[in-house]
Amino acid sequence: MLRDLLNFFLRLNSPRMFIGLDTKTIDRHIQVLNEHRWFSKIYEDANYRKLFFTNVHVRRYLESKRRVSKLINNPYAREKFIIFLEKQRKR
Repeated sequence: MLRDLLNFFLRLNSPRMFIGLDTKTIDRHIQVLNEHRWFSKIYEDANYRKLFFTNVHVRRYLESKRRVSKLINNPYAREKFIIFLEKQRKR
């Protein structure tokens, strides 16, 4: 938690804060989600796996701790996320 707080303040002074994504946070959230069977099935699918690394919209979605928590705890949020992934895949 202290590390997250420190990273936040360091990014606050950085001009990239408003431009770039926090790759470490996204990767950590993917690891947490990957512990759940529903997500690991999606993650193993080559069509969707590519999105987790290349699609900025999917990565921005996964950057949010609140959204990731909702995905873990709320089946309706999972359904919406899968629909979102499908739309991004078709782009």
